[in-house]
Amino acid sequence: MKATEVLREEHKAIKLALSILGRVSNKLESGEKVDQEDLGRILEFIKTFVDTCHHGKEEGLLFVAMENAGMPRARGPIGVMLKEHEMGRSYVRNMRETVEKYKTGDFSYSSRLVENAKKYAELLNAHIEKEDNILYPMADMQLPDETQRELIEKFEKLEQDRIGIGKHEELHELLHHLKDKYLE
Repeated sequence: MKATEVLREEHKAIKLALSILGRVSNKLESGEKVDQEDLGRILEFIKTFVDTCHHGKEEGLLFVAMENAGMPRARGPIGVMLKEHEMGRSYVRNMRETVEKYKTGDFSYSSRLVENAKKYAELLNAHIEKEDNILYPMADMQLPDETQRELIEKFEKLEQDRIGIGKHEELHELLHHLKDKYLE
């Protein structure tokens, strides 16, 4: 197994989360109320799984290995991915702010939440396509099998250190609960 395969598998969970976020956004846009706790749970998944775990693996490990193998950071695919990670974080910050308002009963911020959720989902879906079809194949050509195996070990350690043992599985359970509630 290659490190990029691990990241591609995580993309499947991220796409599912984006589908849930889209469904919740549609409900809000049509004036329906959404469980406030679910909004928080979705954002917690994004913060912990997507940003801390997945993007952490890319930024702190995969991209560094690719740079060490000769790919420039500033110009080229790595720089684009890093910029998009930052753009995504901005949308998530905006969503968090609006969810806090929503939780106080101020539903006037729903449109801002929907706007940022849609922009985030659009950005991340396109971002995932670029990684799966351009960046990861480049990594697979550049990085020897030994480096790929080392990255997988480092991915596991990063997960344990940053989010804790068992948290990954807990987040997947949460995702499936939200899927059953909003997509079934």
